[in-house]
Amino acid sequence: MADSYRGVFGAIPYAIRETESWTMRVYGVIGALAAGLIATVVTLALIVWMAETAEVQGGTFLFSRSLYVIAGFAAVAPLLAPLLFVARRHRRGDPVKPGYDRKLAYAGFLFLLSLYAGMIISAPAELRDPTESVVVSALYGLPRVAGVVPPILAALSVFAIHYRLRGTAATDTDTP
Repeated sequence: MADSYRGVFGAIPYAIRETESWTMRVYGVIGALAAGLIATVVTLALIVWMAETAEVQGGTFLFSRSLYVIAGFAAVAPLLAPLLFVARRHRRGDPVKPGYDRKLAYAGFLFLLSLYAGMIISAPAELRDPTESVVVSALYGLPRVAGVVPPILAALSVFAIHYRLRGTAATDTDTP
């Protein structure tokens, strides 16, 4: 425990340092940078939004600001979850099934890709570029509200992979 981490910011380099999976190491760098970028953009957008609505006393605008923060957290938390799971697993020495770190990294990359797909789906009509891509055209064809579906499914896959691959320790009730 001497080389243990302290909090989220220490867990990221700890996970990168302790994992044997190069996929997780690459995801650790890319996922942490993406989470930092998203957190910065959400914070700056919230500051601008608060400045634009400063004269409003409360009510709907105050409530929508709170939802904006929650949406930003919902985008960052699943990006950091694979790193935090791996860091905790290595720090505590938890038993896991083979490929745990690598598969969590894949799930993290899937979540990052799903954020991009969600942005394509929910893009306003005036920001959509004409394309010959079948995939992008199909995503443009979906209703804008469907843009939340890919990130939600990918976030659930991160947690499902963690729970499926974590090991279980033998207890006294397991022996006959």
